[in-house]
Amino acid sequence: MNPIIALLKEHNISDAQINALFQSLTENPLMAMGTLGQLGIAPEKLQGLMMMVMQNPTLIKDAVTELGLDFAKVQAAKDKLDQGA
Repeated sequence: MNPIIALLKEHNISDAQINALFQSLTENPLMAMGTLGQLGIAPEKLQGLMMMVMQNPTLIKDAVTELGLDFAKVQAAKDKLDQGA
């Protein structure tokens, strides 16, 4: 299991919430960050998760694929953010 999904499940985040989180990531990454912050995961766990993703960005692609979502939408959202920055 993808470590991102495993961490979320470890914190009793439902499959529906996990899918909603990654769906929002494909549509609006900033909204996804806000949603992630509302899940009640301890800040040190979130920080560890962010470090893990920064060291291995393919974890996001793997999680999106594992959930059956379209990674092309994640890439498009990232590109849109990069253009706005």
